[in-house]
Amino acid sequence: MFDQKKIYMICQRTEPKTKGPGPWAPICTNKAQKAVIKVGVLLSSNTVALPFSEVEKSRKMAVADGGREIETELSKKKEMTPWEQHSAVISIPRFDYNAPSSLLHHSHSGFLITCPIKREKSATKEAISLFAKYIQCCNSSGSEENSASKRRKLSEENVDGQDRANDNDVAGGDVEEGACSHVMVDTDGETGPLLKLVKLTKSGLLLFIFGKNVSPDVVGIVSKIVKSVESGSSGSLLWCNRIFPIQATCSLNEKELREVVSNLVLQFMKDNQKLVRPIKFAIGYNRRGLETELNIPTEAPNALELLDRNKCFALVASAVKDVVSDSVVDLKAPELSVLIELLPLSGIPKGSLVVAVSVLPQNVVSAKPKLSIKALISDTRTKGEKA
Repeated sequence: MFDQKKIYMICQRTEPKTKGPGPWAPICTNKAQKAVIKVGVLLSSNTVALPFSEVEKSRKMAVADGGREIETELSKKKEMTPWEQHSAVISIPRFDYNAPSSLLHHSHSGFLITCPIKREKSATKEAISLFAKYIQCCNSSGSEENSASKRRKLSEENVDGQDRANDNDVAGGDVEEGACSHVMVDTDGETGPLLKLVKLTKSGLLLFIFGKNVSPDVVGIVSKIVKSVESGSSGSLLWCNRIFPIQATCSLNEKELREVVSNLVLQFMKDNQKLVRPIKFAIGYNRRGLETELNIPTEAPNALELLDRNKCFALVASAVKDVVSDSVVDLKAPELSVLIELLPLSGIPKGSLVVAVSVLPQNVVSAKPKLSIKALISDTRTKGEKA
């Protein structure tokens, strides 16, 4: 019955309750060989031994008879490069190429994320899942009844009847593949805000921004994420090392930077009136090596001056003292931390510099070994990350 020179495959009946010569399918997990088999030598009522050549022949016949989708999918996978295969598995948003220009002319809030180099796509997916959960939580104001009322209102306004499913997906923190280009949250019965991914010139960094007229509590969102990671309730993160909450952005010049810092410090003091005087503050300035890479034109001397760390510190310290006259510098245990990040934006005019600014409380910053946002994963797993 069997030819010892041939390789046989054991196949089972695809429809166990039927009788006759088939149909059959190989007993294996290889999707390439799961085509229907219609010929073979019966071993029992539900199994058959087939020469491998017959399996391949029957597979091709099955494709011709209606299994073309399997063949197409397999051929695509064979032709895909490793990078394309990675993209097919991890669905990520596209860059908003209008965002850099908007950052030059308008203030935006958002998040700057550090991650291991060459793991930006994995970190993007992880960040989207985090934001889908915590932005939803932080935008829910009032009681649970009010939140339910907002969701009902959104569902009633959607004539297609799809909002309930979408709302459940966002609230649960799951990101539907192919539909995660923006994180959408309901506010006052409207759809918004939108988080947009901005293209940067540096590796190991991700920048998400909200629309210019949207100012959610980004510090509160990051505070909740840090607390959740520290307590272990959100599980361990793999790729997002630090999430810097951006309260405002501005061009790197003395007038705009002083104004932004003054406004943020004033708002911080209003929200933290119980702090004991004198207020202890510290300043952090991260240029990420851009000061050595940029060739600033001579007509922009002010921007060149503020690339100097000491001159920027002096300007920011002066702005803080203008608002809080009895404040003192304390690098070990600051109650108020002003962090400034020079953003390596792609697609902006040469010599244009944009900084992200935030005034942060103690619970989201770490003073050692230098002033920075608290890490979300251990230092031993972040060797390739841009601190």
